[in-house]
Amino acid sequence: MSDTLRKTLISPSILTADFGNIGEAVRKLEKAKADYVHCDVMDGHFVPNLTFGSKFVSDLKKYTKLPLDVHLMISRPDLYIERFADAGADIITFHAEAECDTEETLALIRARNIKAGIALSPDTPVDVVEKYSDFADLVLLMSVYPGFGGQKFIEDSYSRARKIKDIIIRRGSKILLEIDGGVNFANARKIKDSGVDILVAGSAVFSSEDMGVAIRKLAEC
Repeated sequence: MSDTLRKTLISPSILTADFGNIGEAVRKLEKAKADYVHCDVMDGHFVPNLTFGSKFVSDLKKYTKLPLDVHLMISRPDLYIERFADAGADIITFHAEAECDTEETLALIRARNIKAGIALSPDTPVDVVEKYSDFADLVLLMSVYPGFGGQKFIEDSYSRARKIKDIIIRRGSKILLEIDGGVNFANARKIKDSGVDILVAGSAVFSSEDMGVAIRKLAEC
């Protein structure tokens, strides 16, 4: 499928939603035709922020049939794969910089019949994708430093995305390329043109007057 015809998938970050009314938030995402629900899990150690754990993911699962796209920003993801798998995660992504054996952790995720993703922080060389491309279903490129929402998109991310896409194409892989951080209506088209398949968007979706319109606009840019 050509770049112009390729469907861009939208994975709104639930971190931006009102946690006091989270059930209604995910129901609205489903009605708005989001493709996934992005769940940012932070441990206060790997990144300087805390969010939520596996119970939150389990509770989300009760309110939506959308696939849960779980992004583990934690130091030892290998110790928590089973918990998030049992909670209902459909995709589990962890960082190449985490304190675990990357290949073994990817295999642990796939053993649960869940899609496995590898995330790269802004300072991590994109060449690591070569090493793990046979073991992953998704690469998540961070276009901000992980830990907090609302950061400005790092301009170097466009070229990094293109390099990752080149690796994926050269290896004949079906890996999806996802990007997270500072995604908005102004840069979505350029991001898509860089070869990205999935856009993670927080405030662009949740701060809009009509989430359905926002999601469609991001997808069709």
